[in-house]
Amino acid sequence: MNKAYLNKESVFLRQADIEDIDALEQLLNRCYRQTEGWTNEADLVGGIRITQDELASTIANPKHYLFVYPKTITGERDGEETGELLGCIGVDMKINAGSNQSSYNKSAYIGMFAVHPELQGQGVGNIILQAAETFAARHLQSDKQATDSQATDSQATDKKPARLTMSILSHRPELLSYYQRRGYQLNGNKMPFPNDGNNGEPKRQDLELLELEKMVN
Repeated sequence: MNKAYLNKESVFLRQADIEDIDALEQLLNRCYRQTEGWTNEADLVGGIRITQDELASTIANPKHYLFVYPKTITGERDGEETGELLGCIGVDMKINAGSNQSSYNKSAYIGMFAVHPELQGQGVGNIILQAAETFAARHLQSDKQATDSQATDSQATDKKPARLTMSILSHRPELLSYYQRRGYQLNGNKMPFPNDGNNGEPKRQDLELLELEKMVN
């Protein structure tokens, strides 16, 4: 890969569209299921990571923002795109409403995070994650302010802060450390890895999904 793509200042994101589905499928299945790079899950999960139908559904969902880092001929954001993707990340806006307005809980789930194996370890992932976090925080805070303006002062005081959440596989201490260095913490929520054939095939029976969270200031 051209060394120009290792220039972190050239990293940029745009929202994915249906024309990106083929490249997204290739990138995600390569990064998660092949034995390339340090972020793959090949030793823990087999099978495919995602299908084109799932990607199409995600892109069509107005509350799920899927961003891509496209490769360009020049390596710069104003260059012509080649059709290949160098990274991607998803931000899924979630609202968990309680029995009354003051108990709402807003969060953004960070998922489908991938960086081309040849770019891993170069700081590209840090930039992509930070961009997604900034987008999610601004979106959540904007929604929170709009909701607060419709509530009484006492109701607004009781509202829970917005959160960023994500899930990682157990038995990945290096990945857990990566996210902990970026302010994420285990919140105690976990579940067995789904064995329904829709998320790949677990290679060990004790495999779990661990939830991490980071509060939005």
